[in-house]
Amino acid sequence: MAQARRYLLTGASSGIGKALARQLASQGYDLALAARREDSLQQLAEELREAYGRTVVVLPLDVTDYTACQQAVHQARSALGGLDGLIANAGIGLAGKAGTGRFERFQQTLETNLLGAIACLDAATQVFLEQGHGHLVAIASVAGKRGLPASAAYSASKAGLISHMESLELELYRTAIDTTLILPGYIDTPINQNAGPRPFLIDVERGARLIAQHIDKHSRSAYVPGWPWALIGRLLPWLPTSLIARMF
Repeated sequence: MAQARRYLLTGASSGIGKALARQLASQGYDLALAARREDSLQQLAEELREAYGRTVVVLPLDVTDYTACQQAVHQARSALGGLDGLIANAGIGLAGKAGTGRFERFQQTLETNLLGAIACLDAATQVFLEQGHGHLVAIASVAGKRGLPASAAYSASKAGLISHMESLELELYRTAIDTTLILPGYIDTPINQNAGPRPFLIDVERGARLIAQHIDKHSRSAYVPGWPWALIGRLLPWLPTSLIARMF
């Protein structure tokens, strides 16, 4: 009998989340799709049911409603007949330089990308500890490896998410709960299409395929794509400030 693969995916209505939903459904995953835009989710769910014959349910969710994150995890488990994994993917990229009087952009980015992700991950961790198994996946970013100009809040949110996943890995080391940290480089989605230069850009379909491979393998940590970001990600914390400032 094939192993059940029932996952809750946040941020599923666009970008990486939408492409990843398609990829996972094609690989035999049953999915609970969560995002703010219910109409987009319903269209995607119907598409996936027809194309792949999978169980796909829709859960309207704003991850900045942290109580709703807990409810979504339980709703997903009920609707799918169990829950084997959570993919914390919901995120925004409100770029902006410090000191421009637009702190609300920083606040919104941190509340969505960091606190919203942690709220979902923590709710799923509780469920997985109770049932004795599960898979926690977080979509972070290479930008979390070094703070970048005009991306302070985004870099901070992803750095915090990286640290949170490292803590979870240590806490859950002797359990049957796996953690997977995904560190994408530039993937062509609306979140970065106005971000200026996008070196080593890949299309969202390729990005989703690579991410799905690591989810399937329960990789501990992975850059997407591996080359050249695995090298760049490791070098970023050590590069001179003068060089980074000129590059960006």
